[in-house]
Amino acid sequence: MLASGLSWIDLTFIGRPHAIATGVIQGGGTVALVDPGPTTCLETLELGLQAQGTRLSDVTHLMLTHIHLDHAGATGTILKRHPEIKVFVHERGAPHVVDPSKLIASASRLYVGQMERLWGEILPVPEKNLIVLSGGERIEAGGRTFETAYTPGHASHHVSYFNRDSGVAFVGDTAGVCIDGGYVLPPTPPPDVDIEAWQGSVARIEAWGPQTLFLTHFGPVNTPAPHLRTLMANLDTMSALVRTRMAEPGSNDEKAQRFGEDLILEWRRQMPEAQVASYIAAAPPELAWSGLERYWRKRSAQA
Repeated sequence: MLASGLSWIDLTFIGRPHAIATGVIQGGGTVALVDPGPTTCLETLELGLQAQGTRLSDVTHLMLTHIHLDHAGATGTILKRHPEIKVFVHERGAPHVVDPSKLIASASRLYVGQMERLWGEILPVPEKNLIVLSGGERIEAGGRTFETAYTPGHASHHVSYFNRDSGVAFVGDTAGVCIDGGYVLPPTPPPDVDIEAWQGSVARIEAWGPQTLFLTHFGPVNTPAPHLRTLMANLDTMSALVRTRMAEPGSNDEKAQRFGEDLILEWRRQMPEAQVASYIAAAPPELAWSGLERYWRKRSAQA
């Protein structure tokens, strides 16, 4: 429980606990979910709602932090079953939930041969169900008022939500991955990683003065300021390591493998193996390389 009417469900993604969480907001006769996850976890989501005394058919709003499949892949399937639900989504992500073909094509290049196992069904969302955000709006969901902010860096279509009454900010991936108090990891998949934009997004979250950050990967963080400082320090370290590896001899795949080995070795220095496995499930190291390598290539081309 985060606060009265604010809780979460562990989706046990691909059988692993503490990899993906869905926020649950209940009040005023409405129910909102923050990041419903992929369709492969939909049964777990439904069971989790039942354990909290509600049902998927009671949900009135889905609040998407961004449209990556681990956060929002089940949205279209949920809307097909319950067509009255409204969906909050950033304006850059809205076209791709209405027509997910480009999203699916992009994900298929990253997750070759694994799409069905990881994500399952990915259906379009009717445009009439969308409430499109640009950041800065105040919205009502789950009986509470939320402030919104545009928070790119991890993804260009990322938005965060802050409930001032409870002090809880739902920050998706902008505040990183932190499982069971472990390594504070900035997830950096392609194609939208932008370190400067990320720094600005963290500043916007800090300006809210939240008491708790809720991470989709995974759960509440009750020390926001040191957590965010560590996140930015680790992002600097990872991006510098990628830049160093890029200058070394070898193919891109070989460099990516060496970077992934470096990252996993660091995780193993700090965490037990079971915890490391959850990180690998939530944020595969090869995707961290791909996003940061692309970021540095773009920077070099612009220089």
